[in-house]
Parts: sequence; structure tokens; C-alpha cells
Amino acid sequence: MKRGSKLSVEEAAGNRASAKKILPVMAWKGILRNGNVYFPYLAAGIFSVFTYFVFSSILHNDIIKVLPRSGYAWMILYLGKGILSLILILFLIYANSFLVKRRQKEFGLYHILGLEKKHIGSMLFFEAILLYAGAMAGGVILGMVLSKLLFLLLLRMCSLSVDVRFVFHPEAFRETVVYFLCVYGVNFLQGLVQVGKARPVELMSGSKKGEKEPRFLWLYALMGVAALVFGYYCSITSQLDSMIFTNFVLAVFWVIVGTYLLFASGSIAFLKWMKGRKKVYYKPGNFITISGMLYRMKKSAAGLSNICIFSTMVIITLICTVSLYLGMDSLIHFVHPYDVKVLYGEEKIGTEAVEQEIAVLEEKYGLVADRVDVYDRITLAVRQERDRFGIRQENQSFSDHAEDYQLTVLTAQDYNRIEKQSVSLTEKEALIYCSGKDYGYDSVDFFGVKLQVKKELMDFFPYPKASDNTFGACYIMVVKDRQAQDVCVRAWAEANGVTDMESFLESGYRSVGIVLEGEDAKKGAFLGEFLQWCQNQPGFYDMTNNVESRRDLETMYGALLFLGILFGLIFFMCLILIMYYKQITEGYEDRNNFDIMQKVGMSDREIRSTVGRQILMVFGLPLVGAVMHTTAGMFMVKGLMGALEFFRLDLLFFSTVGVIVAFVAVYGASYLMTAKTYYKIIK
Repeated sequence: MKRGSKLSVEEAAGNRASAKKILPVMAWKGILRNGNVYFPYLAAGIFSVFTYFVFSSILHNDIIKVLPRSGYAWMILYLGKGILSLILILFLIYANSFLVKRRQKEFGLYHILGLEKKHIGSMLFFEAILLYAGAMAGGVILGMVLSKLLFLLLLRMCSLSVDVRFVFHPEAFRETVVYFLCVYGVNFLQGLVQVGKARPVELMSGSKKGEKEPRFLWLYALMGVAALVFGYYCSITSQLDSMIFTNFVLAVFWVIVGTYLLFASGSIAFLKWMKGRKKVYYKPGNFITISGMLYRMKKSAAGLSNICIFSTMVIITLICTVSLYLGMDSLIHFVHPYDVKVLYGEEKIGTEAVEQEIAVLEEKYGLVADRVDVYDRITLAVRQERDRFGIRQENQSFSDHAEDYQLTVLTAQDYNRIEKQSVSLTEKEALIYCSGKDYGYDSVDFFGVKLQVKKELMDFFPYPKASDNTFGACYIMVVKDRQAQDVCVRAWAEANGVTDMESFLESGYRSVGIVLEGEDAKKGAFLGEFLQWCQNQPGFYDMTNNVESRRDLETMYGALLFLGILFGLIFFMCLILIMYYKQITEGYEDRNNFDIMQKVGMSDREIRSTVGRQILMVFGLPLVGAVMHTTAGMFMVKGLMGALEFFRLDLLFFSTVGVIVAFVAVYGASYLMTAKTYYKIIK
């Protein structure tokens, strides 16, 4: 008895040793045998590791912290890395669920042949190790090869110095190792749970198991319509104000919810309606297509909705990236129209002195000053209610903030000098200009001062116009002369409780704005000397070197472009992999069904026609949904781009049309390739 027990223990130990040797081999062979699903997953893992490693390497490189103006790029990339971490883990978990589902029959066969669930779990563990090692090796090697190239691309797009040395940083490698160890660990646990809770019979039939029809079908369909309509409403009615980002989150959330509900319930309701039409349903091709879609629609709905959402993300990301790239120069000059702006306070510098100094510097540096604007201005905080300007309330709600403006009062003399006009006004007349939406009234009541609007100006150089600029717009009011200006300023001061009236009337600024024609390097030297001269003049108050400010904007917008390109590629990778896995999975599931149909007399042509209709439905619905989402979302995108002070609606429109057309072409090519793969599988 003892001897028998001893042999049993030895045999058990031998069996465990054999299992330790054979399970890694089975894991390796399982990956190779299922290469059509594992290799794309491995490729996605390599690309994910590569992208994450590049982000970490750039952020941990000392160069990005010490280069001038690189703080903008570092901040944007740091936020982008956080978003990237969330996207990658959700996507890789989603992709892993396809792998486990695809191999359920194989795991069930292993179980029937004598492997216990713990052995299958061990095999999944070795598979996870192999996939993790392959993704890390491929991604890190690719990252080490291309990181410097991408870093130089980032610097070039941000207009930063490219004469730098990019080095491998161990901390970036450590972060990448730990992050993806967590990701693949979660995927391993996901597979372990799915295999552990299933019975052998369920595993054997898991890939063929039909999906249950959702309960309360029409209720969920109506809820989906309501969620989608509300999401569209949040987008279409959004304004460029303090709620723009809140509305963006709400719109995205409800559109995603509505998309899932409509694909899961609305699509089934439509198919059941088609099934009820006997003349349509009992045609051979339609019978197979409709029955097949109903058989697995809940699972297909999740895949279709994901394809729709990722398609929308790809399109909108590319639209923003293309628009920003094409409109960057006009955007930067919209924010900073002058190359330099200088303000003088109590003592006002003379126009002739400024022009004389500029003439000297023009000759010295070989530049030409296209504009030299010297004018007096006083800027007041006001609240507009139709044609009346009154006191701005300190405790007002954010929702009313769009009605508050900064209003600058100019004399006709200064306006004529700036715009090279010869306008004459009476004491009761004014010119009005808004850099946002048009004023639209024939008169103006400025704190009780009644003026007739002789003309509403449609452009005024220092304050470029954008009708959609509802958050950062300002008003310019041109009056007859300094006396008329004092009347308006006095009315504002009395309404706002100013006591020292005489001092306040003298508190305006003399503004000097210059636009130079020439290279930025020469402009920098020119402005450096000019600003030094300005500081030595009596009454100097403040100065802004907009050449430097434009470079800061170029850095920030360049970093956004870099993020847009990378995220566009990531979203496209997610989309293609989801589409591929969906068709591969459904192809294998449909193969037996089509074999049966061939045996009962269905021709190859009829099968090909049925396949074409089914894949067209699978691919067409998400594409239609993505175009609808994009169309509604462009109202929100317009507001978000406005937050960056991008108001080129013409450019945004043409970018939208071009990106959608290009995406439909790429999507169609993917459809054709997928149809061929699908047909090969079912053959």
C-alpha cells in the first residue's frame, strides 16, 4: 500500500513535470495554429508598445524640458499620454476577448481529452507571457529605432531647435514594461475567468452559440433614439463659452450610449420587421442574410457600434488635425496681428518720434514696416443688452458671460490714421465694430449717451473679425473727437462709481502697434532694439513681443498636431483590427451554415451574392452612423476649435468634406479586402 502510494506520488510528480514541459509547447503551437487571429493581435500589441514607449521617451528626455518654449509641448504630450493609456488598455482588453471566444471550442476539446481547467489556465498564462514578450521586444526595438525620428518630427512641428541629442531613457523603458505587464495581466485574468466559469459542453459550442434577443426590444430602441437625439442636441446647441467642454463630454457620452442601444435593439427590430415581410424574407439570399444577422445580432451589435464609434473618432481627429495644419499661419496671426505692441500711460509718446526711430531701424536691419499704428484708446468693461451698454454685474452667472465685452473708445482721427480713411462724425454719431457677431442696431445707448450708428464696420485690423467668436470678442466704438470720447468715458465712470473723475479721464493708453515685413530672425533683432528704445521713453507701461508669442503658439499647436497624427493612427489601428476580427469570427461561424446551404443546392453565385449583402450591411451601417455622428459633431468641433481661436469655417468645411471622402475610400477598400477574406473562409 505504501509502495503503491509512493508510485502514485512519483507518477503524479512525473505528470506535473511533463505538464510543465508540454504546456508551454502547446501555448506556442496554439499561437502558431491560430495565427490568423493572434498575429494581428500581436501586431497591435507591438504598435501599442511602440506608441507608449515613444511618448514616455520624449517626456523623460531632458531636452524636452530645457528647450525654450517646450513647456507647452511637454504639457500637451503629458495629457496625451494619460488619454493614450486609457485607450490602449480598453482596446487591448476588447481585442483579447475575440481571441478567447475564437478558441473556446479548442479549449473544450482539451478538457474532454483530459486537461483540467488549471492546465488550460497555465497554457493561457504561457500564451500571455509569449505575447507580452513579443509585443515588448518588437515595440521597444521599433521605438528605439524610430523615437529619435519622431522626436525630431515633434520639434520640427513645434518650431523648436532640431540640433539636439536624443538618448534612450531607462525610466521610459521601466514605465512601458510595468504598464503593459498590467495590460496583459488583465487580459490573462479575463481569459482565465471565461474558461473557468464555463462547462466543457459550453466551450465546445461557445463559438456557435446563438445570442439571446434583448428583452424590451422596442423600449431599448426608443431609449437609443432618445440618447442619440440628446447627444446631437448637446453638440448642435453648444456655444463657445465656459460650458463648451462639459457639453462635449455630455455629447460624446450620450452619442456612445445611443449608438450601442440602437445597434443592439434598433437593428434587431429592423431585421424582425424585414423577417415579417414574407415576400422579402423567403428569397434565398435574403433568408440567409436576415436569419444570420438575427442569429448573432447582439454580439454583432457590439462590434458594429465599436466600428461606428472608432470610425467617428478617426474622422473627427483627422478633420481637426488637417484643419489646424492648413490654418496654423492664419490662426497665429489672428491671435497676434501686430509684430509688437507697446503701451504708454500718463505721458504719451509722440507719433513722429516713433516713426523716426522705426525709420532708423528699417535702414539698419533691411526691413520694412508695413504698418505703424499710434493711437489713444481707453478700454471699458461693459454688458450689452440689445442696443444698450450698461454695467457689468460681478455676480452674474457663467451662462450670461457671452454678453459681456471689453469696449474700446477711439476718436475718428485715430481711426482714420489706422485704417487710412477720411470718416467725419458729428457729436451724436459713432462707428461701431464687433470682432464677434454683428452689432445689428441703428443706434447705441452707452450708459445714457445716445448715439446714432453712422456705419457698422465689418473689419478693423488690430481686432480681426470672427462671427462665431462669442467668448473672446470685443467692441470698438469710434466717436467724433477727444471731447466726445470724454463724454462716453465720464458716463461709464459715473455709472460705475468712480470718484476721481479727472484722473480717470487721463487713464487711457497710447498704443503703438507695428507690422514688419521680413524674416523672423531679423525681426527679433529689430524689435529687441526698438523695445529697448521704447522702455527709455517717458510714460512707458507695457510691451508685447508678438514674434515670440507667435513662436509659443506654434509650439503649442505643433504639439497638438503631433498628438492628432499619432491618435489618428491609433484609432485607425483599433478600427481595422476590430473590423478584421469581426469578419474572421463571423466567417468561421458561418462556414458550417453555408456548407449546409451548398449541400441543399445553393449555388456558388448565390452564396457570393448573400455574402456581399451581409458584409455590405455589416460595413455600411457603421459608416452611415459615423458620417451622421460627424455631421452633428462638427457643431461641437467648431466650438472646440474656436477655443483655440480657430475661426476659419471655410477651411473647416473643406477639411471635413475631404477627410470624409478619403475615409470612405479607405473604408471601401477595407470592405473589399474583408469580403474576399470572408468568402475564402466560408468556401
